[in-house]
Amino acid sequence: MIVGQLVLLAAGGFGAGVFGSLLGLGGGILIVPLLSVGFGVPFREAVGISLVCVIVTSSAAAGVYLERHTANLRLGMVLEVFTATGALLGGLVAFALPERVLAGLFAALLGWTAFSMLRRSRVEAAASSPADPIDGPGAAGAEGAGGGPASPSLTDEIAGPGYRPRRLGAGAGGSLGAGVLSALLGVGGGIVKVPLMHLVMGVPLKVATATSNLMIGVTAAASAVVYLVRGGIDPYIAGPTAVGVFAGALVGSRLASRIDVRILRLLFVGVLALTAAQMALRALG
Repeated sequence: MIVGQLVLLAAGGFGAGVFGSLLGLGGGILIVPLLSVGFGVPFREAVGISLVCVIVTSSAAAGVYLERHTANLRLGMVLEVFTATGALLGGLVAFALPERVLAGLFAALLGWTAFSMLRRSRVEAAASSPADPIDGPGAAGAEGAGGGPASPSLTDEIAGPGYRPRRLGAGAGGSLGAGVLSALLGVGGGIVKVPLMHLVMGVPLKVATATSNLMIGVTAAASAVVYLVRGGIDPYIAGPTAVGVFAGALVGSRLASRIDVRILRLLFVGVLALTAAQMALRALG
């Protein structure tokens, strides 16, 4: 029976790792319902284990995305400053909230994100449209008042091929909130960062998912320390689950470039809707 449970944990972790690396979520969005609903693990312990799995997913997938030049490393590091700060703050208050409140927050977050992604049917972000062209670094203000070249802005520094991230202030504020939710719900913040970068900042979806995979490991590590110190991580459950997640993340990161972005979007919405319903039931007891 124990061996069977270990195999099931590893298999569940594998599936979560595949979806997590494909969608930039880190697998936490599936690990928490899997452990709390499927295996009866207390919600707060499931969150701590999920954070460990998010770190594993990020470590496995980040190298692949960087090697293929899919992720925007500069954008990720700028946003991660705010996300890690939020993760530390969230870790400090996570143990003060009732588990049913956390489960309700989890369900609401999933439902809102699924609706936002479904409502926006664009294949690529608005930054790639003619309304927001890329004319080269510093094109928007390449010349100063005297006609000479101006220093490139932060937006120019973090721009990618065919797009320029916009609304950096909203991106920073959203990243701070993503860090708090990461610590509270064990999702690594990817569930917020992917729609944030794609819908708000105008980053193409595949770039957003790849960049999120780089960031979620740092975010999860910032809050996982708090759970570890407070004894919120069970190594006997975290071990096999993390092994499965690692294998799944390796597979998913190599499949990402072969999957059409429209299919990726539908997968994202479907997974969010399903897990939102599960967590809503958990919140209602």
